Amino acid sequence: MKIQISSILKKAALTTMLVSPLALMAQSDKLQTEVANLRPYDKIGINVFESPRDTLTSFNKVKVQFGAGFTQSFQGLKHENTSRGLYRMSPGFNTANANLFMDVQLADGIRLNLTSYLSSRHHNETWVKGGYIQFDKLPFKGQIWEDIMKVTTIKIGHMEINYGDQHFRRSDGGGTIYNPFVENYIMDAFTTEIGGEILVRKNGLFGLLGVSNGMIKGNIDSLVATPQDANIRKSPALYFKGGWDKQLNHDMRVRLAVSYYGNKSSGGQTLYAGDRTGSNYFMTMEKIGSTATAQFTSGRVNPGFSKKVEAIQLNGFAKAYGLELFGTFEVAKGRTKNETADRKASQYAIDAVYRLGKAENLFVGVRYNSLDYRPANITAVGALPPITYTQDVKVNRLAFGAGWFLTKNVLLKGEYVTQKYNNLPVADYRNGGKFNGYVIQAVVGF
Repeated sequence: MKIQISSILKKAALTTMLVSPLALMAQSDKLQTEVANLRPYDKIGINVFESPRDTLTSFNKVKVQFGAGFTQSFQGLKHENTSRGLYRMSPGFNTANANLFMDVQLADGIRLNLTSYLSSRHHNETWVKGGYIQFDKLPFKGQIWEDIMKVTTIKIGHMEINYGDQHFRRSDGGGTIYNPFVENYIMDAFTTEIGGEILVRKNGLFGLLGVSNGMIKGNIDSLVATPQDANIRKSPALYFKGGWDKQLNHDMRVRLAVSYYGNKSSGGQTLYAGDRTGSNYFMTMEKIGSTATAQFTSGRVNPGFSKKVEAIQLNGFAKAYGLELFGTFEVAKGRTKNETADRKASQYAIDAVYRLGKAENLFVGVRYNSLDYRPANITAVGALPPITYTQDVKVNRLAFGAGWFLTKNVLLKGEYVTQKYNNLPVADYRNGGKFNGYVIQAVVGF
């Protein structure tokens, strides 16, 4: 495919102009100093994983801080398959995404967060992502509590669970400034659940233990038995994480992490289907008649582990001067309530990003992501014919990205991507499927 560079640059400039009024609102450093132990929502928050820890800041009064993330995309993607019948696309602007962040310093070492999606692909209206309370200190007297909380952070609420490291680098609605690329992984491990986490950090070592309700929202409904699964008991999800994160010197940092997540019986497990905002590749590999809101996960794969899931994710991160390497290897197994045997999925990905200049305001990068999974057989879904999957399906993606921070709050980035689907039966409309092209995004975060 030939890309008209001049045309792309003109569209990029137009996209930047659309968010320039918001950029003027995002220049005050004061916005990042009101609440302690908060990951900044601008460029400073890049490569911050668990929230920073500051036990020295004095508390004077309750403080409220608002932040936001805005993303406007221009897309020039095309797709094809063996049987045709795909959604007809042409270059154009996508629905703008916007997030609103409210953080409150309630007391010394106690912080509250509430995040709302103002606009997204799946929901154009405003709705709440979730909220939590974080304790870096406890309001109890006694040396034992002070000693414990010197190394401990506690989070409780309806929140983005801390499984894996990739969710710290992903795009989340309008909050796309942390991601050096446009889209997330093919199999996107991200969900919000009601629960609590205890994180302990000391001398570069860290460990986390979490428990949640195992569903994306509150649920008091009883499970319904099926011929394949008579278990009607809802089980909590248990997850843990451990690793090592060390700044070796001014220019070198290394981080290694391993995470586990398990849920034996859920009424609606969404570890790989928890993103309610949507993919940044609009309508790729979707059928004619699809809509951006209903088919909002274009380009991603949900393995469908809705009743039972077990997953392990290994992550490695290294930064030396301007070069960043981030790798992921993940294996998972699970099933729906209409199956008797577990299916498996595995994926790996590697990012290489080079940030240029003293302030690292320019960057270029490449990502390769590969997924192998066994879909659930389809026996009857509306007008679809039965589909039997006799071998693992393989999906590969290669993405080249680049970006420019005009300020720490304003980012212009672009990506060229190609993605292919292999080993799909003829009855699956994605047989012989692939898409490629470019996406340009203008981003504001503060």
